[in-house]
Amino acid sequence: MNELIKRSITGILYISIIVSTAFLSHYALIAFFSIMGLICLKELQELLQFKNYLSYVVLISLLLIFNFTSFNFAIVLALMAMTLTIKFYLLKDLYTIKTITLFTSKKHLITLFYLVPSFVFLTLIPVFDGQYIPEILIGMFILIWCNDSFAYLVGKSIGKHKLFERISPKKTIEGFIGGLVFSLIASILIHKYVPQLNLFSWLFIALIISIFGTLGDLVQSKFKRRASVKDSGKIMPGHGGIFDRMDSMLFSSTFVYLFLIIVDYVS
Repeated sequence: MNELIKRSITGILYISIIVSTAFLSHYALIAFFSIMGLICLKELQELLQFKNYLSYVVLISLLLIFNFTSFNFAIVLALMAMTLTIKFYLLKDLYTIKTITLFTSKKHLITLFYLVPSFVFLTLIPVFDGQYIPEILIGMFILIWCNDSFAYLVGKSIGKHKLFERISPKKTIEGFIGGLVFSLIASILIHKYVPQLNLFSWLFIALIISIFGTLGDLVQSKFKRRASVKDSGKIMPGHGGIFDRMDSMLFSSTFVYLFLIIVDYVS
C-alpha cells in the first residue's frame, strides 16, 4: 500500500504540473515537453547503451517546425508513417526471442522515429479544429493515470492470469481489463467537461490508450530487461524515470493523434 500511495502522490503531482502548464499556454506546454523529451532521450539512450546527440537537435527542431511554422501536412503524414513503422517493429520485437537486427545495428532509428515524433504529436494533440484545447490533452493524461492505477489495483487484488510474463511478470489479464473498464468510465465523465469531442471519440481514445498504453509499457519493460535495470531513471519516486512515467502516453500518442486527424477530417 505504501508503494501505491507513493505512486499516487507522484502521479497527482505530475498531472498537476501538466494541467497547470497546459492551461498556462500552448507555448508553455511546448517548453515543458521539450524538457521532458530531452530527459527521456537521455534515459532511452542509456537503456540502449547508445549516444546520439543529433536526436536532441532533431527533437527541438521538429517541435519548433511543427508548432511555429506553416508546415505541409504531407510531412506530418510521412513522419507518422515512419513512427508507426518503428512502433510496429517494437511490438513485433515483444514476441521474438531473437533480437531484431534493427535494434542492435540501427538504434538511432528508435530515438529519431519513436521517441522524438511521439513528443511532437503530444504537442499537436491539443490543437483540434484549428483551436488550442488543452482539455483534450489533459483528458488523455487522466485516462492514462486511471488505466495505470486501476490496472495496478485490480491486478494486485484479483490478478491470477499473467498478461505477458516473459516481459513483465507482474502484469495480469485481470489488471488490464480493470484498467480498460475504469478508463472507459472515466472517458464518459471527461466527455461532460470536454464536449469538443463526442462521447464515441472519448470512448475510442480510452480504448486506444488502454491497449497501446499497455503495449508501450511492455516495450519499455523489454528495453529495461535487456539493459538489466529496474527503472530508466530515479527522478520520480515510485515510478523511476521520466521515460518510465511517460512510456504509455508516448507509445499511444501517435495512434491518438491519427484518430483525431480522422475525426477532424470527417466532422
